[in-house]
Amino acid sequence: MNAEELALPRSRQANERLHAMVPGGAHTYAKGDDQYPENLAPVISHGRGAHVWDVDGNRYVEYGSGLRSVSLGHAHPRVTEAVRRELDRGSNFVRPSIVEVEAAERFLATVPTAEMVKFAKNGSDATTAAVRLARAATGRPRVAVCADHPFFSVDDWFIGTTPMSAGIPAATNELTVAFPYGDLAATEELLARHEGEVACLILEPATHTEPPPGYLAGLRELADRHGCVLVFDEMITGFRWSEAGAQRLYGVVPDLSTFGKALGNGFAVAALAGRRELMELGGLRHSGDRVFLLSTTHGAETHALAAAMAVQSTYVEEGVTARLHALGDRLAAGVREAAASMGVGDHVVVRGRASNLVFATLDEDGQPSQRYRTLFLRQLLAGGVLAPSFVVSSALGDADLDHTVDVVAEACAVYRKALDAADPTPWMAGRPVKPVFRRLA
Repeated sequence: MNAEELALPRSRQANERLHAMVPGGAHTYAKGDDQYPENLAPVISHGRGAHVWDVDGNRYVEYGSGLRSVSLGHAHPRVTEAVRRELDRGSNFVRPSIVEVEAAERFLATVPTAEMVKFAKNGSDATTAAVRLARAATGRPRVAVCADHPFFSVDDWFIGTTPMSAGIPAATNELTVAFPYGDLAATEELLARHEGEVACLILEPATHTEPPPGYLAGLRELADRHGCVLVFDEMITGFRWSEAGAQRLYGVVPDLSTFGKALGNGFAVAALAGRRELMELGGLRHSGDRVFLLSTTHGAETHALAAAMAVQSTYVEEGVTARLHALGDRLAAGVREAAASMGVGDHVVVRGRASNLVFATLDEDGQPSQRYRTLFLRQLLAGGVLAPSFVVSSALGDADLDHTVDVVAEACAVYRKALDAADPTPWMAGRPVKPVFRRLA
C-alpha cells in the first residue's frame, strides 16, 4: 500500500469524537493527531507485543510505545499475571498494603544508589515533589532546569519556561532559570549569578547524546560546592540505560532521582527516590518543618506496584536492557544503510543511545523540517510502521526489524524525490505535523 491509498475512516471518526469531548483530542499532547499527517492519525484498538491494531483493522509495528513506557511490549505475560493476582485482592485500602513494603524493597534493591522511595502515578508529580523538597531543604526559591531537555513536569515551575505558558504568573516564571547541557562553566556562572538562591539543578542525566566525560561528576561537585540539590530525571534513562538508571551506569549519585515510564510497562507508576536525609523531611521521623512531599489517593494502587515489581524482575532476570541495546543497534544500522542507499543518508538521521533512538528529518539545506517529517511519517504508516521515534521494545523480533528497514527504504526513495524537487508538498497530502510546544494551536 502506498501513502495515497491508506485511509483511516474509523480512526478519523473516532478522532472527531475525541476532539468534541477531550481538549486536544488526547490525554497527552505528544499523542495528539497534530503530531501525525493529516487524516492519518490511527486510533488504537489493542496491542500485543511489538504490534498494535487500529480501529480500522490495520496492524503496525510500533515504536516508542506508550511514550517510551511499554519497553517489554504490550500485555507482557509476566506483568499482566502479576496485575491479575492483585486485582482480586483489592486495589486500594485505608492503610498501606503489604505490597507497598514489597515494592519499596524491590525498588531499592534494583536502584541501590537510593535510600528511600515514594511512589506516585505520574512523572510530573514526582519531579515537582523533588523540586518542593529541594526548596524546603535549602530554603531557596529558584529552580535551575536543563534548557536542552524537552520536558520535566506539567506544573507551573516548568511549563512557564515553554511556549505554552498561558495561565502561569510571571512571578512563577521568574523563579525558574536554565542551564545548558554539557557546559559546566555556564552552569557555574549561573549558580554564581544567583548565589544562595538556587535550590536544585534538575536534568536528564543523558538523552540523545552521551554526557561529556566528567560532566555529571562535575555537576555533582558544583551542586555540593554551591549547596544545592542535584536531581536526575530518570523517567527515560531508568531501565533503558541500566536497571538502576543512568546514575548507576555513569557512577554519579544524585541527591534525588525520579523514575517512571518503563517502571510499570504501561501501568501508572512513578517514583521519587533519594537520600534518606532529604526524603525523610517528607516523613514523620524528624523534628523539623514538615514537607508535603507526595500524598496521592492512587499512588500505591496494588496492581500498579505489582506491575512495577514484575518489570524489575523481568529486566534483571532476562537481561532486558542488553536486549534493547542489541535491537536498537541492529535497527539503527539498517535504517542508516537504507537511507544511504537511497541517497538521503544526510537527511534521514538516526540519533541517540541504541535503547532510545530518535530520527531527524532534514531539508535540502540540512535543517530540521516538519514538512519532511510529515512525508516520512506518511510513508511509514502506509507500510505498517507506527514510529514517532525508533525507540525499541524488547518484544520486537527479527521480522519486525527487517520489515521496518524495508519500509524505511521505500520512504527514503520518496524522500529523495522530494529533495530533488526541493518541495515535499506533493507527498504531504495536507498540513505539516507540528511541534508539541508552540504558542498558538
